[in-house]
Amino acid sequence: MIILPNDLTSQEIRVLQEFRRLNAETMTPAQIKAIKHPAGGGEQPAAGLVGKGYLTADANGFALTEKAKAFLSIDARPMFEEAGSAASSEDAEVEAEGA
Repeated sequence: MIILPNDLTSQEIRVLQEFRRLNAETMTPAQIKAIKHPAGGGEQPAAGLVGKGYLTADANGFALTEKAKAFLSIDARPMFEEAGSAASSEDAEVEAEGA
C-alpha cells in the first residue's frame, strides 16, 4: 500500500518532484503545463498546490513556498530498501569473518 503524505495527490507530488528534478524554485506556466502524468497534466495539480499552500502563483508562473521546500527536503525511502541494505551489510560481515 502506498500512503501519500500531507493530503497530496500523486499528480501534485509529480509537480513538486519536477521542481526538485529541475532544481528550481520557480516554473513558468509553460513548464507546468508540460509536466506529464498518467492521470493528467500539471495545471490542475499546480492549482491544487496553490490552494494547499505549497506553491504561490502570479503572472510569471509558480514558486515554491517554505512548506513545499520542507516537503522536498524529505529523503523518503521505501521500508523494504532499508531492510534489504541492512541484510546485505550483515551478509558482507559474515563473509568477511569467514574469509
